Amino acid sequence: NAIPAQVAGVNEIAMVTPPAQDGSLNPYTLVAAAELGLEEIYKMGGAQAVFALAWGTDTVPPVDLISGPGNIYVTLAKKMVYGDVNIDMLAGPSEILIIAEGSSDPAYVAADLMSQAEHDVLARSILVTDNENLAQQVEVELQRQLESLSRRDIIIESLERYGAVIITDNLVESCRVANRVAPEHLELIVDKPFEILHLIENAGSIFMGAHTPEPVGDYFAGPNHILPTGGTARFYSPVTVDTFRKASSVLYFSKQGLLESADEIIKLATVEGLTAHANSIRVRKEKANG
Repeated sequence: NAIPAQVAGVNEIAMVTPPAQDGSLNPYTLVAAAELGLEEIYKMGGAQAVFALAWGTDTVPPVDLISGPGNIYVTLAKKMVYGDVNIDMLAGPSEILIIAEGSSDPAYVAADLMSQAEHDVLARSILVTDNENLAQQVEVELQRQLESLSRRDIIIESLERYGAVIITDNLVESCRVANRVAPEHLELIVDKPFEILHLIENAGSIFMGAHTPEPVGDYFAGPNHILPTGGTARFYSPVTVDTFRKASSVLYFSKQGLLESADEIIKLATVEGLTAHANSIRVRKEKANG
């Protein structure tokens, strides 16, 4: 969040991060904050941090925009304060949709499905492929790789509750399915991903080819990794510099320009029944005409 905010020219940036039981903060988080020059840091997290930032406390001044992911409590808190303060989006739980074909490596596909399933038992991991044999190979790989993963219980429950395999007739149909789902993360693990990119209309972040797995976006590449979830990629975009910018419309009429348009404006205001609006224009017209 901090980097696009800084690029946008935000002068005041406050960071909140929950402390450990002994009151200490994660040293890696503090190093990252120091590298970015962040000095206003509060030891708090969760819904209570959202409310404090939105409405202020004796020690926390209110802010104009709250940005950053969190659990369901954070998301619901952001929904509650929206209107008193701006927010980036309502995000979570995490999700991934992978489009694959017969030549795709099932080990890669399985690994990437689980990379999102380990987040949360509510996470969604979906494979869309035009090759049923690949789907079967992915199932085998899931069972093989699960044994070595520390969060396998979460992964298993996530896949059982919200995982899916969808078999299509071809890659074009696979892309149509992806657009209907509008996933947070969309991986195109196909030989020629750029040839089908133009078919994708709805996705938070698109990962091109077998060597661009989702964790690359989590940790290393891309402008930001706060992404629309739950199908909201149909109308939301990822957090970018624009998230931290706003615009004002500026209008200017010369005296002559207003006189030339006065009758039309008066007529529109009168039709709407707003006579004081019409009067604001009329008094200027009458005064200009003597």
